[in-house]
Order: sequence, then structure tokens, then C-alpha cells
Amino acid sequence: MTEVERHGDVAVLRLDHGKVHALDGVLLGQLLACLDEVERSDARALVLTAAGRVFSAGVDLQKVLDGGAEYLEAMMPALIAAFVRLFSYPLPVVAAVNGPAIAGGCILACAGDRRILVEGGRIGASELLVGVPFPVSALEILRWACGDRTEEVVLTGKLYRSDEAVAVGLAHEIASAEDLLDRALEMAGELAAVAPGAFRLAKAQLRRPALERIAADAPTVDPEVRAMWSSAETTASIRAQVEKMSGGR
Repeated sequence: MTEVERHGDVAVLRLDHGKVHALDGVLLGQLLACLDEVERSDARALVLTAAGRVFSAGVDLQKVLDGGAEYLEAMMPALIAAFVRLFSYPLPVVAAVNGPAIAGGCILACAGDRRILVEGGRIGASELLVGVPFPVSALEILRWACGDRTEEVVLTGKLYRSDEAVAVGLAHEIASAEDLLDRALEMAGELAAVAPGAFRLAKAQLRRPALERIAADAPTVDPEVRAMWSSAETTASIRAQVEKMSGGR
């Protein structure tokens, strides 16, 4: 489900879980384990990407339907832990967004320090269009990435391409599919050249206010968020979205 490879001082963590790398408890657990592994190594920076032509389609909605409230009780804390771990990661993180990064996939990308979107790729926080609420961690990560465009990104649920994504803060650069990984490695190498201790401290200082707001929502998921994810209305909306994605089968 995840692979780690080295390119000099840079570790590349690649999601590889089905066709769309949907986020479930197992994938999130492996992602967290790989992040720990890279931090313990002598790597100076991290590139986060995915196999194939999709970065991540977000939370596995079919598993949410199948597992119900019991599944959400386990999955939501893991999802939030992954968001926060990436957002507070002490090494430089470059997201090489190799295809659609939707909902939770968008949040994972935005948790990094730099985002490079492949030409023709789409990225956006589409949670509200599916009828599911944001945990505070996701909103704070989007606020960090998008600044005064956050409300637009959150409330419209729009999927942005190329220059539009750069304009709202969801991406820093656009690259061709052929150049994406090389450019991400180059950018990660540039960040890795900064004195590690100074980089780690500056990143922690810059993100401290957002992390403090996230921590104020911990250690449990906001009860209102949890209740809304499990509500009959949200379940019906998720089921409609799953049926739409599967062609009504």
C-alpha cells in the first residue's frame, strides 16, 4: 500500500492502494509507519506521491457505508493523525501530485511544504459536495495553504486545474507528467540544503498557531463532526456519491 525509495538525501513515499489510493484505516496506518521510518533514517527531505495517474480520491466511501459508525470510530482518528503528522513533519515535504487529489487526498497534499500538480490534474476539497463535514485539522491545513481563498475552496468544493490551483494556493507549480518527479526531487533537494535544525524550528514556529487550534479539538473528533458523518442524511449522500462513481451499479 505504500513504498519508500531513496534518491540521495530525499526519500520518496509512494501511495499504492488500488486504482485511486482511497484512504482507509490500513493505508493510513501504513502511511504513518512510513513517515516514522523516514524520520528515523538519514533522509533530509520527503517527496509524497502515488502510483499511477491518481494521487488520492480521499476517504474510501464504500468502506464508510459498509462499516458504519464502528468503522468511523477507528478511521477518523487515523485520518486526523495522518493530516497532523504530515503538517507537523520535521523534514521538508514536497507533494508530487500526479493526478486527482480530491477531498482527503487534497488535504494530504496541502499538509506538505510545497505542492507540484501534474498538468491536467485536479485538486480540491470537495467534502461538502458529498455532504460530509471537515475535521478542524483539515480546515486548518487548508487555511494554511489557501489563506484568504480558503472560504472559496471549502464552500464551493470546486476541483481546480493548473493555474487555477496555483491561484488559490492548492499548488505552487505545474509540471508535465514526465517532469513531475524530477522537479519534486529538485525542490526537495533545495529544501534539504537548508540547515535541518533551523528548518525544523522555523517550520514549527510558523505552523504553531494552526497546530494549537488543531490540538484544542483533540484528543477526540468533534462530536458534531462525528455525528454528522454517521447521520442518515450523510449516509444517503455518501451512498448516492458511491453509486454515481460506480455508474449506478
